[in-house]
Amino acid sequence: MVKTKIAVLVSGGGTNLQALLDAQAAGRIPHGEIALVVSNRADAYALERAKKAGVPAVALPGKDFEPRLEAALQSAGIEMMILAGFLKILSADFTKKWPNRILNVHPALIPSFCGEGFYGLKVHEAALRCGVKVTGATVHYVNEIPDGGEIILQKAVDVLPGDTPEVLQRRVMEEAEWVLLPKAAEIVAEKLAHA
Repeated sequence: MVKTKIAVLVSGGGTNLQALLDAQAAGRIPHGEIALVVSNRADAYALERAKKAGVPAVALPGKDFEPRLEAALQSAGIEMMILAGFLKILSADFTKKWPNRILNVHPALIPSFCGEGFYGLKVHEAALRCGVKVTGATVHYVNEIPDGGEIILQKAVDVLPGDTPEVLQRRVMEEAEWVLLPKAAEIVAEKLAHA
């Protein structure tokens, strides 16, 4: 079977990366292969997760990130990217080169609590401040507008009385992000494998 080569871009602990690695090991991403993990931070624990899984990993801290990223993607033969807790905005010039080939997971139901400045705990703090009863996660294509690309999958998660941003963040990851990300990866990998 033809497999689409995937790069996962990370900035931190790599829990979403782990969900993808576990799904791949369980055969839930049959048309994709995680072939590279890239971080913009040398101290990202996600790099350790990649090494433990036997996936090549590279840290590209500092300036000129995108040209170095492009070189790494090219040398690994990458065909699609997944932003999994990647806290850097990619330029319009970069994203235009990868139409419908970059996915991002966002910890809210887009169009709520999204766009520039909405990431990590800030999203969950905003949801709790607004008093919403339902939040969730969205996997979408990446374009030049932060969180502005076409939605691939969404999953709702209940907000419970007494939730803190940290508790809500964990529930959204477990019930939505870790479920959606492998499904979306397979949807796009299969499309690209048959393109």
